[in-house]
Amino acid sequence: MIPVLRHDAVLAAVPAIEAIERTREAFLRHHAGEWTMPAKVYLRSEPYGDFRAMPALGDGVAMLKWISSFPGNPERGLPTVLGVVVLSDAATSEPLALLDARSVTALRTGAVAALAADALARPGARRVGIVGAGLHGAWAARCLVAAGYGPGTCHDARPDAAAALAAELGGGWRAGTRQEALACDVVCCVTPGAQPVVGVEDLHEGLHLNMLGADGPGKAEATIDAVAACAVFCDEWEQASHGGELTGAVQAGRVSREEVTELGAVLAGDAPGRDVGEQVTLFDSTGLAIQDLAIATAAFDAWRGGAVRAPTVDL
Repeated sequence: MIPVLRHDAVLAAVPAIEAIERTREAFLRHHAGEWTMPAKVYLRSEPYGDFRAMPALGDGVAMLKWISSFPGNPERGLPTVLGVVVLSDAATSEPLALLDARSVTALRTGAVAALAADALARPGARRVGIVGAGLHGAWAARCLVAAGYGPGTCHDARPDAAAALAAELGGGWRAGTRQEALACDVVCCVTPGAQPVVGVEDLHEGLHLNMLGADGPGKAEATIDAVAACAVFCDEWEQASHGGELTGAVQAGRVSREEVTELGAVLAGDAPGRDVGEQVTLFDSTGLAIQDLAIATAAFDAWRGGAVRAPTVDL
């Protein structure tokens, strides 16, 4: 008998602060070589979208996230992102739990936004700009608030979505223009990545950018000139250089491997973060399976401890 944790159960099981700390630990354990993560696999389903298979292993648990990105789904009354996470015992291979992948992804995306801001934003940075107020943009904002950031400005191509998120956050948050959001200290871009929303003209001293939307080949939220003008960090070089915000700048020869620092190295103290307060830093988040493992095991632990309830199935 294994539990099936639905979307709301996962979100209830893992508070934002715990999600941030679990994600921090995942980066540190992966950097130390204690958690392993093969490359993400893409499976195109033309013309609808793509599936991604993301495995990871750590602390006696193996995980596979099978998730999709189907941009046309909202027209069918479905979320763009759908999928399932499977947890298994790494010693026996026995299935342990099934979890909604959409909620796991939202929590780890929000958590890494706060984690990167803590590591890379200038001292005293607090004002937050959210460009893209969908599910993942909302969780980026919620996690940043939990980490002590804000208030700030929410912007979305759908004004109602930006206004709703700002109203939910309260405490001085407001909806505004893209330029107003980009003028903040810490800016999270969480758009589909179909076209850039950040140009070199939008950069200003002390800015920290979390680029969270370009999670696959052909996507970008910033122009190549903007990326090349920043001190650049990423979650994992191989993934980011081939299917993330950095890809275009790397292919154009504007950014090299030596110029990019992985976040895990910064968190472990093995590499420097921001050099000076005036520097513009950019973090390319492509989404790692180790982050999903961290959130999924946190939700499973909460279920085992009785903090949340879930139906069980006999496979």
